[in-house]
Parts: sequence; structure tokens; C-alpha cells
Amino acid sequence: MVETLALLLVAHVMADFVLQPGRMAQAKAAGHPGWMLGHGAVVGLVAAGFLGVQDTQGALVLAGLTLAHLGIDVAKVALARHGSAIAGFLADQAAHLASLVLVATLFPGLWGAGLWAGIAPPWWPGLAVVIAGAVLAVRAGGFALALLMRPFGEVGLVGLPGGGRLIGMLERGIIFMLILAGEPGGIGFLIAAKSVLRFGAVREEARLSEYVIIGTLASFAWAMGVATATVMLLSALPPLGIPDLSP
Repeated sequence: MVETLALLLVAHVMADFVLQPGRMAQAKAAGHPGWMLGHGAVVGLVAAGFLGVQDTQGALVLAGLTLAHLGIDVAKVALARHGSAIAGFLADQAAHLASLVLVATLFPGLWGAGLWAGIAPPWWPGLAVVIAGAVLAVRAGGFALALLMRPFGEVGLVGLPGGGRLIGMLERGIIFMLILAGEPGGIGFLIAAKSVLRFGAVREEARLSEYVIIGTLASFAWAMGVATATVMLLSALPPLGIPDLSP
């Protein structure tokens, strides 16, 4: 069951956050049916590819999962005008995760019956979890933070174009790696380093200071939450051989 969930999870993450260009996401948000169906096709094909589905039952299960994914996306578009953007994003992803857990629970043999089960090394589902966690922490976290900070307007430091976004991605990636390596204490040094580097630029502007603090804490919390969930899921799979660097 856990192996099936791992592959469904990485397929979902890849389809939603890697293989969905901005143009497709904007067209979906506008309710364009063609782009919505195109996204559904990507979701189904990516899931089939990761699981190596080769029988009729597996194909039907993934077809049902794809329809559920589209239904959740349609509901998100319909409800987008009611409530905050970040709440809609979190509810959307929670619904997708629930559908993946349901499918993995009802059809735990999807991975075992697939083409890759007898070929892939035993650590492959664990690697899939790490890939999914990294994408969620770094890339999906960027989308979530942008939605969270949107109500505060265009507040920020004048710096390199896209510099703030890149800093956020780097810090979430570092946090993710520290927790997976068993070194969460290193996060404290990361917080201290960022505080020192930002202090001189924001200390005299309360509004900007609060903006930076909210964004930083939210970014750290997102990465820590995703990394912790990744470690918990990895504990139920064959070990990847990631060394514990703690003393």
C-alpha cells in the first residue's frame, strides 16, 4: 500500500508542479475546458508511467483517479471567488492527497501489478518519496508563499529580479536536506544567517520588517512540515541509505 501511495504521490507532484506550465495554470483558473482536460491527460499519463500500469483494472483505477483530480480542480475554480487564495490552494492539495490515500488503500496492489515492480530496485519507492517531498518543499512552497503574501501587496526589498524567490527556494531546499540528513539543528544557523543578512535592510521599516518575518517563518514552517512528513513516509519503506550525520 505504501509503495503504491509513494508512486501516486510523486506522479501527482510532477503533474501539478513540474509539468504544468504557467499558461496552463492560468487557463485552468479561468475555467478553460480544453486546458483543464489537457491537464487531466497529463495527470493520468504520468501516474500510469510511474506505476507502469499494464492491465485493465489499473487503467480503470487511474481513469477514476484522473476524473477525481479534474473534479477537485473544477471545484477549486468554482470556489476561487469565495475565501482566500492560500486557503483554496491548501484545500485543493489536501483533497488531492486524500484521493491518493483512498486509491492506495482500496487498490494497494497497483504498484505490485505494474511493469516496474519486478525491475526497479527496492529503494525506488523511497526515492520517489524524496523527489516528491523536494518538489513540494521547494517549488510548491514557492506557490503557497506567493499566495500567502499576496494580500500584503507589493512590499519587498529592491534587489535582483527574482532574487527573493530564489532565496526562498534555496532556504527550503537546505531545510529539506538538513532534516532528511538528521541535522535539524542546522536550521537554527540558517535562521541566524538570514536574520543577520536582512537586518540592516529592514530594521528601520516596520512594514517591510513584518513582511520579511512573515514570509521567512512561513517558508521555514512549510519546508519543515514537508520534510517531516517525508521522513515519516520513508520510515515505512525500504531504507535509502541516507546517512545519519547527527553526532
